[in-house]
Order: sequence, then structure tokens, then C-alpha cells
Amino acid sequence: EVWSWTTATKESLCFMWQKVKEQLMLSMSFLAAVFWYCRRLYSFLAQLLKWWSNYLQRKLIRNLSVLTEVDLLGYSAREWKGETKQAKHMREAYEELFWSCHIKYLRQVRRDNYSAVRAVLFQIFSQGIPFPSWMKERDILKLPEKLLYSQGCNWIQQYSFGPERYTGPNAFGKLRKCMEALKTNWAEISATKDHEKRRNMCNTLFSDESKEHKLFEAIKFIMLYEVVEAYEQIKNREEPVHNLFSLLFARDTSSDPLSFMMNHLNSIGDSICLDQVELFLLGYVLEVKIRVYRLHRFNTEEFRVNYPDEYRREWNEISLLTEDDHYYHIPLF
Repeated sequence: EVWSWTTATKESLCFMWQKVKEQLMLSMSFLAAVFWYCRRLYSFLAQLLKWWSNYLQRKLIRNLSVLTEVDLLGYSAREWKGETKQAKHMREAYEELFWSCHIKYLRQVRRDNYSAVRAVLFQIFSQGIPFPSWMKERDILKLPEKLLYSQGCNWIQQYSFGPERYTGPNAFGKLRKCMEALKTNWAEISATKDHEKRRNMCNTLFSDESKEHKLFEAIKFIMLYEVVEAYEQIKNREEPVHNLFSLLFARDTSSDPLSFMMNHLNSIGDSICLDQVELFLLGYVLEVKIRVYRLHRFNTEEFRVNYPDEYRREWNEISLLTEDDHYYHIPLF
């Protein structure tokens, strides 16, 4: 009886094990198939994500209007080959920047007629420089309205938006949108304390041509607003204005705000760049000292110039590099 009971138990256990073994084999096979499928899916998604990331990076780099830094002397050797007098002069100027000014790298800026404004604004944003003191006291969104209604400058409807060459009754609305874009982006970027995050925000912003142009047109309009204010002060013999306005109004082509807009400001971004008087004005309205290294003026007193030449000690300093006073790059120390 004991033998019979033991045999029956063993047979039952063997039968149960066979059933469990079959289920385990099926489960293991199913799990192995799921694992293989998930691994293949993960590999596919990883490859897809890598491809998409590379595509976006290539597109961003292609559209980026301020490129990543390159070696200064390497750039000089590539751009100024040969033994012509001009090539030697430029290589010597770059070597002076490297050895005496401690500039080791530069960032190339897109060569269009917004070059100077782009180089200045990019540095203001990338360094997290806050609004100028006068902008903190006034709402820049109301500047177009103030000129049009409070000061009766109906001629701002002839304002032209760079390469769009747009003028007409909708100029006021377009200016308002430009001012909103400048205020929003400037406030957001300057409030970002993390340097890496701020750099990524700048790269994204300066790879969108439409957004860029709105910022540049807003800066141009602020320059116009300051010219109107200075002109009214001079006309009403109020408090003295900065010397740069005397220089600006002394030109036959900019003797008043309207002629300044029509003959100079409207063409910036379209057919001309900023000239030196406008650079003075740009530094003044943004409250930054713009130090420009003018390589074609190497070995002269005009090799290194500050715009404006009279500035306050608390103003931030940014630097530009130019070979011809038309297109500008960003030097890095």
C-alpha cells in the first residue's frame, strides 16, 4: 500500500511537472519574443531619434545667423591667403588681435545689411544684459503710439521694414508687433540665469529669420524715437543732448528725424548697413559701449574705436570686429 501510494504521488507530480513545464516553455518563448521585439523597436526608435536630432542640428546650423566660434588665426589664414598687400595687412591685423588684444576666437555673423545690429543684439542677449535704464522706466510698446498721436509724427507711416520695403497705413501695427517681440524675448532671455539654457535660446532665436527681423526693426525704431526726442529738445532749447545728435543732424541727409528715417534708417537691412554715426546712436540707445576693431585701419588711431566715445562707467561692454566697416563678426577673448 505504501509503495502504491508513493508511486501514485510520483506519477501525479510528474504529470503536473509536464504540464507546468509546457506552460513555462511557452511563457519563456513568449517573453523571449517580446524581449527581441522590444529590443528591435528600441534600436529602431534610437536610430530614428538620432537621425531626427542630426537633421534638426544640421538645419539649425544652416539657418544660424551667428555661427559657433572658430580659431581666430585659422580663420585669418583661410580668408586671407596669398601675398598681396591687402592679404598681408589683414593677417598682421589678426595677429595683433591674437597676441596683443588676447582675442583667440571669433563668431562669424551672417553677411547681410543687418550684420551690425545682429552682432550687437546677439551679444546683449547671450550675456544676459538687462534692459537699458530708460527702457525700465517706459513701456516701449507705447513708443509708436506716442510718436504717432502725442507728437504728431504722421510720417512714420512711411517707415520701411528692411528688405520688405513696406510702407503704408499698417506700419503702426507692424511696429507694435516688432516692439512686442523685442520686449518679450529680451525679458525672457535676460531673466534666464543658466548660461547653457540662455545660449540655446539665443541659437533658436537667431536661426529664425522672421523673428530676427522683427527684433532688428524694433531696434531701428527705438533709434528713430531717440532722434525725435533729441530733435524736440534742441528745437525747444531744453536740456543739452548728447554730442552724437549734433553730429547726426549736421549731415545734409539727416537734418531732421524725417530725413534721417527716409535717407538712412529705412534702407538699413535692405540696401545699406549701419554707418559710424548710427553705431554711435545704437550704443547710446542700448546703453552699451561698443568696442569695434577695424582691421582695415590697422596701424592707425582708428584701429580700435568705441561707440559712443562718451559712455557711463556702469554700461556693459561688447566687442565687434570688422574688415570693411560693412560686415561685422564677434571676437571672443
